[in-house]
Amino acid sequence: MKKRISLLLLIAVFAACTSTTKNEIEMPYSKSDFEGLIDGKTTRMFTMENENGMVVTLTNYGAKIISIYAPDKNRNLADILLGFNSLAEYQQYGASHGAVVGPFANRIANAQFTIGEETFQLPVNNGDACLHSGPDSWYRKVWDFEKNGNVTTFMLESADGEYGFPGNKKAKVTYTLTDDNELKIDYEVTTDKPTHINLTNHSYFNLRGEGNGDILDHVLVINADKATPVVDNSMIPTGEIVDIRGTALDFTSPHSVGERIDADHPQLKFASGYDFNYVINKEADELAFAASAFEPESGRYMEVFTTEPGVQLYTGNHLKGTEIGNSGKPYGARTGFCLETQHFPDSPNQPGFPSTLLNAGEVYKSTTIYKLSVKQ
Repeated sequence: MKKRISLLLLIAVFAACTSTTKNEIEMPYSKSDFEGLIDGKTTRMFTMENENGMVVTLTNYGAKIISIYAPDKNRNLADILLGFNSLAEYQQYGASHGAVVGPFANRIANAQFTIGEETFQLPVNNGDACLHSGPDSWYRKVWDFEKNGNVTTFMLESADGEYGFPGNKKAKVTYTLTDDNELKIDYEVTTDKPTHINLTNHSYFNLRGEGNGDILDHVLVINADKATPVVDNSMIPTGEIVDIRGTALDFTSPHSVGERIDADHPQLKFASGYDFNYVINKEADELAFAASAFEPESGRYMEVFTTEPGVQLYTGNHLKGTEIGNSGKPYGARTGFCLETQHFPDSPNQPGFPSTLLNAGEVYKSTTIYKLSVKQ
């Protein structure tokens, strides 16, 4: 009997030492740090945790992901998302961190597009272009919310003409955390007038853990033979879709971010690194593999699946170190990377790209999944 009790005790101790639970996470913020009132609407923080101990925190300010705590190969949890400790900091710093970007993600040339005979003028905030729908877009809005366990839904109404986009629009974004360590994002938009819609999530990842150096050792794979090159450092697409296999932009086989980021390639020089839209090898509307990232030190491995035709790889080239993150460390250049699933930049002005036009009575639907696991 004593041997049996000792064995059970050893098993319990081993389980306690190897298990990872939310209680072991010391978050640098609390719910109260995200409670406030903006434009008469209340802001909140929401937490989802799965059976593996993976934890995702969200806020309805910009429908943002605040943090993703994921286990490494030793079952240690770390926050792999660049983020901030309070609502006030999200208002002070770059509002796109972890945010749902809309009505239109990425750039629109000359900050305008034409539908029929009417031209719509948008905010100018990136050279002569409109980037991410302007400086005060949906990522600075307080969304309505519903939460049911590990499913959190944010809802927003955007009036006709807001940020220059036609149509009274209703948007819904649903985050679902599964026990397979998947964070699934479902987007839905309706409108009562023709308009252009292109939604994405603008999370910056560092799989070693936010604040733990640069992302140059991360090994990427992108399921794309082609990309949409840009004209110059305005980062506006030429309208072409070109084969990139065999170039420094090619991630069809695994390469570390830092291996070729400073190569003598004109596109890389325009962007000061990677900031390009890749054309995913998939059928239209098919939920398919888009990209993966592996961080050798931690063993964390992230796969991205999407129904979107493109994914934008951005390597944080223009993070300036002026934003202080969750760990108290500045976010400098190349300390995070984005894999933004999307339609192509400047699609409203590029007839050769898949259309982003949403007509009255139609429903825009899109799904993206970020799946976390480990590799030895």
